Amino acid sequence: MVRSDARENRDRILAAARQAFAEDADTSMNQIAQRAGVGPGTLYRNYPNREALVLAIYQDEVDRLTGSVPELLAMLGPREALRHWTVELVSAMRKKHGLGDALSPGAHRTITENTYGPVIAAITRLLDAGKRDGTIRDDADPGDFLQFTGALWRSAPERSRPMLSLILDGLTPQTGEVSDKSDRPRHPSSP
Repeated sequence: MVRSDARENRDRILAAARQAFAEDADTSMNQIAQRAGVGPGTLYRNYPNREALVLAIYQDEVDRLTGSVPELLAMLGPREALRHWTVELVSAMRKKHGLGDALSPGAHRTITENTYGPVIAAITRLLDAGKRDGTIRDDADPGDFLQFTGALWRSAPERSRPMLSLILDGLTPQTGEVSDKSDRPRHPSSP
């Protein structure tokens, strides 16, 4: 079990690194340690290199995002919960790709392997809630939805919300619609 002071140090390091990288992607590890109020030894003991720190930041973001689904569904209807959650997902995807230069191809692969399943599970939960209340069509597929989010993070930020509205409109059940639940190929996408 991780001691509470060690957990607090890690939390402070991640928060400081997240803010530092948002301001300047070239921030040094020593500057991050200073911002976090920890010594370099503490930083390197937890995150032996810059890539490990960037991976931890992104994993923390995905964990927070996927963990937010139950609360969103408790507060909002399924479509609005999906809208809100997707805006956050797109923001996380932009951050990840903004830090892309700091990551090796192997690290990108690791991110995909560690986050694809939890992200698909979160999307599935959101879509299923909408299918149950009739606000999302029965044939909506989580893998397809994730593919569409790729267009959102690649678009200009001011275009993301209007594009998301179009995607969500496409999820609306049509009167007299016959569901097509055929097996079609799935194409994984990195969040």
